[in-house]
Formats: sequence, structure tokens, C-alpha cells
Amino acid sequence: MTTHQTLPRVSIQTEDFDLTAVVNALRAGDHSVGAVCTFVGTVRDRNVVRPPADGSVAAEPSVLSMELEHYPGMTEKAIEDMIDEAHRRFDIFGARVIHRIGLLQPPDQIVLVAVTSAHRGESFKACEFLMDYLKTQAPFWKKEQTAAGAQWVDARVSDDAALARWGIQVNSNTSAGSHRG
Repeated sequence: MTTHQTLPRVSIQTEDFDLTAVVNALRAGDHSVGAVCTFVGTVRDRNVVRPPADGSVAAEPSVLSMELEHYPGMTEKAIEDMIDEAHRRFDIFGARVIHRIGLLQPPDQIVLVAVTSAHRGESFKACEFLMDYLKTQAPFWKKEQTAAGAQWVDARVSDDAALARWGIQVNSNTSAGSHRG
């Protein structure tokens, strides 16, 4: 028996999400699912990361909190379009994106991308594609609060490069959002 997801594919919310509950709902009753791939992004304090193998020391300020904003309606539509594109590119059954907004602190969860398919390869690729697309094309704005004050996070060239490997060219100065994590 195959029943495809009845949950909304996109949810923008202030409340946290439960990874297990989302995955169980995404694959519920669909016996053709052979793979589920997920990505969960979290707020990280950059000064708590492990030091690089070369012994260098990070000089970035500690993140005390992060505030995420979006354009209601426009953001959901943009992410729906991303999921449609993932379905065109990859042999997947379902996808779900949950993105939190509002005030978040380390180590809060920010984003969940979950993808189902018959085989792991398609799920892995679609999950990575969706996350790369979200980083540059979803209309989110992120402000980080550090001991030095608050600042809006600028677009990263590395995020555009990640999306470019999927054949999508973007200029950070003109991309839809400046969601960076």
C-alpha cells in the first residue's frame, strides 16, 4: 500500500520540531519508501567548535542568539517551488521542510529537510539540493547577537558555489534571501 504524505510540505514556525515525529509522518503507510534522508541545522556558538587540525584558533565572536525573519506567504511559496524542483530532478516520493523563525539560541534547531525515496542515493542528493537551495533562495533574514552587538548576516559566496554545482547560478548580492547558517 502506498500513501503519499498528507502533511504540508513546508512549515515556517516559531516552535521546535521533533525529527522522529516528522520522519514517521513522512513515511507513514508508504511501503515503497526504502530511504529517508534528513538534515537538521542548529544554532551553533562558533567559539565552541572543535579547533582545526592545523592548530589555528577561530577569532569569530561567540553567538549569543540569532533572530530569523521571513516574508509570510512568499517564503512558503519559494520553498514549495524548491521542493517541486527537487521532484523534477530526483526520483523521490516526498519531502518536508520545516524552518523556524524568531529568537533562537545555541543549540536550538533551525531547519529540517527530510526526503523519502526508494533508494538512498536519490534521497541524499535531493536533501542536499534542497538545503543548498534554501541557503541562497529562501527569503529569510538572520541577525546574530554577539558580545560586540547585533549584525545582519551577509550572503556567502560559498553558498552560491554549492548551489552552482546543481547548475543554478546565483549572485549573493541579488539572491532572494540572505539565510546563512
